[in-house]
Amino acid sequence: MSAARQRAPRGSGDQLRGEILDATMALLARTGHADDVSIRAISETVGVSAPSIYRHFADKDALIEAAVVQVMTDLDEVMQAAVAGIDAPLERLRTQGLAYVRFAREHPEHYRLATMECGDRAGEVDKVLGSAAFTHFLATVRDCMDSGVFAEADPIPVAMQMWAAAHGIASLLIAKPYLPWGDPDLAADKVLKSACSGHIVGDLLGHDASPDELLTWLHEQRRMTR
Repeated sequence: MSAARQRAPRGSGDQLRGEILDATMALLARTGHADDVSIRAISETVGVSAPSIYRHFADKDALIEAAVVQVMTDLDEVMQAAVAGIDAPLERLRTQGLAYVRFAREHPEHYRLATMECGDRAGEVDKVLGSAAFTHFLATVRDCMDSGVFAEADPIPVAMQMWAAAHGIASLLIAKPYLPWGDPDLAADKVLKSACSGHIVGDLLGHDASPDELLTWLHEQRRMTR
């Protein structure tokens, strides 16, 4: 058991709250599952009593949510840093997606709790994801449209599709790492490139094109390149 924590000076409640969140995030990462994180374990790690934790968080669920929010807030900075200096919007979209997938893989339990837990209302985690990941995808999709890479349209569904592609491969890499993915970064890159390429082709043919129409177009393209 941790040594007894010294009484915090007056006005240091925010500091204690931060220490509790840090301990929770670390325990989530170490144990790999929220069910294995307890108030008792957190209190022992920080060196405070359980009632001290409850003064900052109503219950374990509230504490876990706050810890996940804290981790996912970092995603905003990660995605922005990844594309610093990249002007080409399509390359920026791909790089944002790769940064998103890599972040998810580096924080698997936090990511699972943020994106794969069912609920009947939007919580703080959803607000953070919406203001970070989705906002960045949306801005870059708009740039792709402005530059002529994508056809002019409502950018929101397109951004949702790009986010879905990134989330899909991230979730599978986390949940099924034993499948024959090869290099995870390369696997993610191929999925993201396919999503972008598929949207570009859809813009050219019409997104309601049938498989036969797609094949006809494909054969024509191959004939022209011979």
